[in-house]
Amino acid sequence: MPGRRQQVLRALWVVLGGVCLLLGVIGIFLPVLPTTPFVLLAAACFARGSQRFHEWLLGHPRFGPLVSDWQRHRSIPFKAKCLALSMMWVSMGTTAWLLRGRPLVSAALLACAVGVSVWMVRLPTRPASGKL
Repeated sequence: MPGRRQQVLRALWVVLGGVCLLLGVIGIFLPVLPTTPFVLLAAACFARGSQRFHEWLLGHPRFGPLVSDWQRHRSIPFKAKCLALSMMWVSMGTTAWLLRGRPLVSAALLACAVGVSVWMVRLPTRPASGKL
């Protein structure tokens, strides 16, 4: 039954990719939720689960260039990194301040922002020329 097991695993990758993509789309409209990591994670899941979905994502007018750029360079352009970090801190900081009556929630939001910031700062930064 190795074929059946592989089909189930591929289906799980596709479902996980769909959930990640949905979270990425929600992140477009909800500033506290980051879009880029979820779209990249969706691409990784689709690559393991369905070549058709992976190719669809690569061809998508909004998300395709982001995924292709990441797969090609494994780096983030400097401007994109600055924009992502500043928008995340504004939205997370504002939300934490608005929820200051709930210190555990505020602390959790800020801890999440610190974690994402450390991860993003450690990613390779690509200069404007496109070369690393």
